[in-house]
Amino acid sequence: MRPTRRLLLLVSLTVICAARPGAAQPSGDALARAVQSHYQQVRDFTASFEQAYVGGALKRRSVERGTVAIRKPGRMRWDYEQPEQKLFISDGTRMYFYVPADKQVRVSAMPEAGRVPTPILFLAGRGDLLRDFTVQEVAAPAGSVGARALRLRPVRPEPEYETLTLVVDGTTYAMRQLIVVDGQGGTSTFSFTNLRENVGVAESRFVFSMPKGVDVVTQE
Repeated sequence: MRPTRRLLLLVSLTVICAARPGAAQPSGDALARAVQSHYQQVRDFTASFEQAYVGGALKRRSVERGTVAIRKPGRMRWDYEQPEQKLFISDGTRMYFYVPADKQVRVSAMPEAGRVPTPILFLAGRGDLLRDFTVQEVAAPAGSVGARALRLRPVRPEPEYETLTLVVDGTTYAMRQLIVVDGQGGTSTFSFTNLRENVGVAESRFVFSMPKGVDVVTQE
């Protein structure tokens, strides 16, 4: 999966996955409804993240860390800090992926509404978990004390992934992890901490300033 496509996929669900507290333990369908309802109220979002990827013939594991900021509609900023610096920005119209060590910036247009993969519809305020996915509550990953997990399988096959699993706090429903399984058997696990929503993220954070001396690769 290309980096920009993976980030679009993950961000779209990142925005919706901190659901409101509730007294009862909902079923899978009810949990999906709660997430969907809460998403309508989320205007912006910040968090620290750890991304672990396991894939390839040897199932090697790589880990990256950084921070993320999101603002609807379609503004995203992923700052990768370790083990190397990378930056992904979407300003709502175009997407920029910059790796300083490579001295290269990849630029592409935001997908048109009719071509947006199902999860990306949430960024535009459209889409429905229960309509677009088959939902199933599954066991939370080992070590996730007090968490619950909801596996989402797209009703319409998607080339970028096979399943998405949301791991949320069992009491507050705040998001803890997002797990993506791709068609080649690779698994990306995003773990979120210091999550804050509706904090008034400034529009200026989503403006990309083109560095001097870089190669610009345009992908339409």
